[in-house]
Amino acid sequence: MLRLTWVQPEDLIGHELRQAAQDGRDPSAIAARWRAAGGCDAPARSGASPEPASPYLRLLAEDLLDELAELPGELAATEPTDLDRIKDLCPDWPDRRPVHSRTAHGDGQAYRTRLEAAWLGRAAGCLLGKPVEKLPLRGIRLLAQAAGNWPLKTYFTAHGVPADLLTAYPWNRRSASNSLAENIDGMPEDDDLNYCLLNLLLLGRHGRAFTTADAARLWLDELPAGRAFTAERVAYRNLLSGLEPPHTARHRNPFREWIGALIRADVHGWTNPGDPAAAAEQAYRDATLTHTANGVYAAMFAAAVLATAATGSHDVHACLRTGLTVVPPGSRLARAVRHAVELAGAHDDFDTVVDELHATHSPTHHWVHAVPNTALIAAALTHADGDFTGSIRRAVSGGWDTDSVGATAGSVAGLLAGSPGALPHHWTAPLKNRLSTSVAEFDGTGFDTLAHLTHREATRP
Repeated sequence: MLRLTWVQPEDLIGHELRQAAQDGRDPSAIAARWRAAGGCDAPARSGASPEPASPYLRLLAEDLLDELAELPGELAATEPTDLDRIKDLCPDWPDRRPVHSRTAHGDGQAYRTRLEAAWLGRAAGCLLGKPVEKLPLRGIRLLAQAAGNWPLKTYFTAHGVPADLLTAYPWNRRSASNSLAENIDGMPEDDDLNYCLLNLLLLGRHGRAFTTADAARLWLDELPAGRAFTAERVAYRNLLSGLEPPHTARHRNPFREWIGALIRADVHGWTNPGDPAAAAEQAYRDATLTHTANGVYAAMFAAAVLATAATGSHDVHACLRTGLTVVPPGSRLARAVRHAVELAGAHDDFDTVVDELHATHSPTHHWVHAVPNTALIAAALTHADGDFTGSIRRAVSGGWDTDSVGATAGSVAGLLAGSPGALPHHWTAPLKNRLSTSVAEFDGTGFDTLAHLTHREATRP
């Protein structure tokens, strides 16, 4: 039986009920109607419930999703999605750099080398997190401890792990065959890398002045629907139904504040070295295809952090501070990041930091939500002081969306490291300078080539 994930109305309704409570709408009456009719909670970790709902429940779910969208919210003033209103709330919004100043950071072999380190760092961090994606925090710790790999020193392995532990905490189904240390053979496909490739295509075809509609058309041309998940899959469906951005981000899309826009932000930071404002605005136009409010802010934050790191003249703490200048300071995302940075500075043991973050966010947030995952990225980078190994192992060991947080932490730390040679060999060698992807013209491409293509877009007039 085919149970298409992330789009069935009976699965979306539980996520939308939780999202409504988070953004200041009162969903209690609608939740009561859903449960009285026999409706279930959203799947805890997967994208679809095991059995389809009855036709009646499915129709009811669709109606209730539309009713939830009409509920008045309390946070619109502090968490807008309109860019001008976002800027109005950000008193320290960075100044835009003159074009000659901005591109000067990106000239020459030195920046291509830095970009290759960023690509490799993103891939290695993603690969480290792939086998344990969806696993609870306890499972991640037990699997690594059983293999003698805690704190994480290298990629996960099944060697030495008791069978009963693997039964209790099975590796991610899609990744077990290509992401454990014993079977890595190049970088396997992952959406955290696919979107970077799509954004290279986007910039190549439309330049930095691309529109959200340009991004939508590119997705329909180049992104297989089965390679999109959560908010991206819903937006893709909405495009095929005839909706246009930004409505694609809002219509029956309970994932609009999840992590999907953040994982697409790297190229926007990499191609605007020294100009976090330009990077954030570029990320905004991409993000609003699929996300609103905190989902958009997470992408803008990541792009601004990366644009600052790309110059090689700032430490990780300055980069994170700059990232916060493009996020409304009263938003849930800004508060979560500030809290995470404070925790990382207050505790020597990172497990204590992680436990505090989970106690704060896990009771109310899905494991793919942007707020806790962005906070974890900031905490990992802060606690590791930007060191590459320290950053990716902390990010992944913190759980939640492990491959995505590992990828973003690795991208930032790779930029800060400055060159592929500065990244430990045991992280980069298994990648074999080869990336697998369903973004057709990039399958098998090397990270050195991707760095060259990214540099071309960073220095394009």
